[in-house]
Amino acid sequence: MANKRLTWVDVTKGFLMILVVIGHYPGELDFPFITYIYWFHMPAFFLLSGLFFKELKEDQDTKVSIKKRFLQLMVPYFFFLLAITTVRYGMELAGGNFDLSWYLQDVWKLVIAGRFARGAYGVFWFVTTLFFTYLLFIMMTKYLNRVKQIGLLIVFYIVAHLESIFAMQYISGAPDKASQTIPMLWNLDVALMAIVYFSFGYYAKSIWMNITRPWLIGALIVAITAIITDKLGFIDYHLSMKFLRYDHLLLDLVIPISFIIIILGLFQRITTILSLDWLAKIEKHSITIMYLHIFTDIILNDFFQYGIIGFTTLGLLVPIIASIAIQKMIPYGKFFLGDIRAKKPIQI
Repeated sequence: MANKRLTWVDVTKGFLMILVVIGHYPGELDFPFITYIYWFHMPAFFLLSGLFFKELKEDQDTKVSIKKRFLQLMVPYFFFLLAITTVRYGMELAGGNFDLSWYLQDVWKLVIAGRFARGAYGVFWFVTTLFFTYLLFIMMTKYLNRVKQIGLLIVFYIVAHLESIFAMQYISGAPDKASQTIPMLWNLDVALMAIVYFSFGYYAKSIWMNITRPWLIGALIVAITAIITDKLGFIDYHLSMKFLRYDHLLLDLVIPISFIIIILGLFQRITTILSLDWLAKIEKHSITIMYLHIFTDIILNDFFQYGIIGFTTLGLLVPIIASIAIQKMIPYGKFFLGDIRAKKPIQI
């Protein structure tokens, strides 16, 4: 049973990682596929993280759990931050950019990161937000009873939406520009929203582990209705966690949760008849794919012309090759990719 569970989880994460790559395709599409991807794909990652969260008992050392999450999440963060920046600055210097003020401004953006780090660093916000979400949830579940946890989550959800409404409606303008008027290190304010999706994974674990037919059918009805009403113009729903675009108290739960139910429910059923090992293998290299797929396009699009299929293929294939190379050729490569069981350069 455990092996079956792990199979559908790995396959689902592999599928979601493909959607992450597709979601960053810079070209135009006739069908708003990318808009619909953003309705659920980032909430799904937070929810799946919550699904496997283990609550600490009062006598357990909080520092041990925090250190584990730091090694899993933040070590790869700093490794790829350094690697990408080294290559970028090498390319800038080779191109004749010796403007010190440009480099200082760029470094400042990388320090603040989150929604202020764009281009090759477009996905880095997720990791810092997830890490802080873990910290918050560890403290909540260890020191607060269930009623107080739920109450605090409601407060977080409301505050997150108030911030979003302020950015999207009062400041207005494009979501990326509007959200950047609110200064915040590492997108830590997005954890107020992320922790709600995270908690759904944790509290409803029994439902997620076995999506029943009534749940699946109900979610399908909601998802299809949402797409049709969006296409007909009855709703204009958007969700962008990175840029604080979540300004509908009801739909920001109903739509993402419905799509997640569908995806998990379908893969739970499909993996009983098909292996889909190729998706599970993509999941094994998901850290490197996440960090390098945008940078891959930045480097290659000057030499090749390709559409969404080429973008997605290169965004998966090149990072997978890089992942294998890092593990086999770089000392402590597995550790730098977040494997806490791997050999470490120093005893931590």
